Amino acid sequence: MTLTLTRCTYAYGLRARPVLDNLDYTLPDGLTVLLGPNGAGKTTLLRLAAGVTQPRHGSVELDGTDSRRKAFRAAVAWMPQQITAMTGLTAREQVAYTGWLKGMSKRDAWDAAARALARVDLTDRAATKTKQLSGGQLRRVGVASALVHNARVLLLDEPTAGMDPQQRRVFRDVLAALTDDVRVLLSTHDIADLAEESQHVTVLHSGHITYTGSTAGFLAHAPADAAPGRVAEAAYTALGTHSARNGPQQQ
Repeated sequence: MTLTLTRCTYAYGLRARPVLDNLDYTLPDGLTVLLGPNGAGKTTLLRLAAGVTQPRHGSVELDGTDSRRKAFRAAVAWMPQQITAMTGLTAREQVAYTGWLKGMSKRDAWDAAARALARVDLTDRAATKTKQLSGGQLRRVGVASALVHNARVLLLDEPTAGMDPQQRRVFRDVLAALTDDVRVLLSTHDIADLAEESQHVTVLHSGHITYTGSTAGFLAHAPADAAPGRVAEAAYTALGTHSARNGPQQQ
C-alpha cells in the first residue's frame, strides 16, 4: 500500500509561518526512520500522514483513498509520543478498548487484542495491569493498540523516548518483525535510533525534506574521515549543513 503526501502545506494559525510547506513525500516499504531536530515538523508530518490533521493545501492518500475517508483511517495507525496507562485495565483490555473505539465489535476487539499483543511479544503480559508495566512494555502496548485493527501503515512519534538501551533493543526487534507486512515510519531526533534494521531514512529540516532514500545512501553523506561509530551522526550533520547552505533538496 502506498501512502503519499502531495504538495502539503500546514501552519498552526492563518498567519503563522508554515510548519510544512509544499511538501511531497511517499513512504517507502519496510522500516523508515524520520530524523530531524525538534521543531523540524516531524510530528506534523506524522499527524498529516495519519489523517489526524488535514493540510491547509495539498492531499494525503493511501492507494488513492483520501485521508478523510473511513477506509484510510482503518488502514493507517498513529502512535503518539505519550502512551497513557488506563487505570484498572490490563494490557489486553486496553488494546481491545482501542479496537472497540475503532469500530470493532467487543468480541472481535478482544480476539484481535490477543493477536496484536503476540505481534509485539507481550502475550505473557496480557493480563497485567498497564499501570504495572515498564515504560518499554507500555510503548509496545501502544504499538499493539495501533495494530489491533489490522493497520497496514504504522506511524510512530518518538517511540523510544525515555527507554534505556536494552528497551530500545527489544523495541527495535519488535519493529523488525513487523515490517514484512506493515510499512513503518518512526520519527526521532536521536541519531541513535538509526538502527541496522531500518531500510530507509528521511531527514526533515525546517519543514523540508533534505534527504529520503536508503539507509546506505544516507550514510554515504558522511565525510570520509568520520570517526567509527559516528558515521550516522556525521551524515546527519552533513545533510543539515548542506540544507542550511544551499536550501532544501529532495533526494
